[in-house]
Amino acid sequence: MKNNKIKLTKEKREYMTSSIKNYFLNERDEDLGDLASGMILDFFIDELATEFYNQGIYDSYVYMNDRCEDLLSIQK
Repeated sequence: MKNNKIKLTKEKREYMTSSIKNYFLNERDEDLGDLASGMILDFFIDELATEFYNQGIYDSYVYMNDRCEDLLSIQK
């Protein structure tokens, strides 16, 4: 996924960096700036997003496979 970096709209990026800043403030009592929260977001995208993407693909596969099995069960 590193070659196809996730592209966020300006609004989504602002929302996500704001969420990161709020988390650090509320959970760790650390006041992050825009640059630091943006760097954390970039780290998540670059290093961790692939795992979430792959899990979504796997979950979709299991779901669709189960539905296909259900479909075959109605054969006469």
